Amino acid sequence: MDPQAQRAIAAKGGRAAHQKGTAHEFTSEEARIAGRKGGEASRGGRRANVSGDGTG
Repeated sequence: MDPQAQRAIAAKGGRAAHQKGTAHEFTSEEARIAGRKGGEASRGGRRANVSGDGTG
């Protein structure tokens, strides 16, 4: 399926769900957790190297 067509169908479904009141709306807490998960996944769960000597 054409990506643009699929996007249009998905957008239509999202708008319908919001009108119906069944769409999920993220709370700020849920968004914070999701952002943390994404950051951990993209950097392997490691924090920046604070000491600079490779030991963490």
